Amino acid sequence: MATEFSPLGLLTKNSEPKGPPLPATSSEAITALIHYYRGEMARMAGWRDRIDRTSNWAITVVAALMSVTLSAPASHHSVMLFAMLLVSLLLYIEARRYRFFDVYRARVRQLERGYFAQMLHPQDSFSAAWAVPIADSLRRPAFLMSYREALCRRLRRNYCWMYFILLLAWCLKISSQTMQPDGSDEARHGSYLSQVASNAALGPVSGWVVIALIAIFYAFIVYGAVHREPGDGELAHGEVHV
Repeated sequence: MATEFSPLGLLTKNSEPKGPPLPATSSEAITALIHYYRGEMARMAGWRDRIDRTSNWAITVVAALMSVTLSAPASHHSVMLFAMLLVSLLLYIEARRYRFFDVYRARVRQLERGYFAQMLHPQDSFSAAWAVPIADSLRRPAFLMSYREALCRRLRRNYCWMYFILLLAWCLKISSQTMQPDGSDEARHGSYLSQVASNAALGPVSGWVVIALIAIFYAFIVYGAVHREPGDGELAHGEVHV
């Protein structure tokens, strides 16, 4: 009985299914490798674009809500607290996107170090099994970093400065009497700290409680900005990182 073949070389009748033919010559293997490299670069660039969009949204939120709060004394300081909440949400979304980006970035960097760098300037000390991690990742894709590590990296790269600017704006808002809703610049009874705490009050919540919560929140921000995981992965190679 005759056997039919598909254009890709797959047996289609009265035979066991077979996969597409693998490269038979070195030129075919190089062509396949180049196309694969271009595909991974495209996926990495796509996720990098998503990361940049989230950072741009965060910067826009910071600029817009700071303008609303500091330009009008009638604006409540809770607008700055709301901005911190929105920036935290965007940081969480960006950390998720960064984990996907890191998978494709690691594959691309492995190809560049293992193949293209060796092609341009061979080194005898380099391992010949450089493609094994890529093959393992293709067979069973897995994230290379935890959510906490991704949060710390994005916080250290961009978001710590946004939080710092929001903190300065919030401190200015609650410490200046001319920027309060009543617009009064006259001296009030009590110490300066008690006036600041009164300005920081949030409804029935005491101003001291709000200040304490903000201090705890920023303690976590500082910890995340300076914390580094023991293994840097691809970040251990070179100094140009995202």
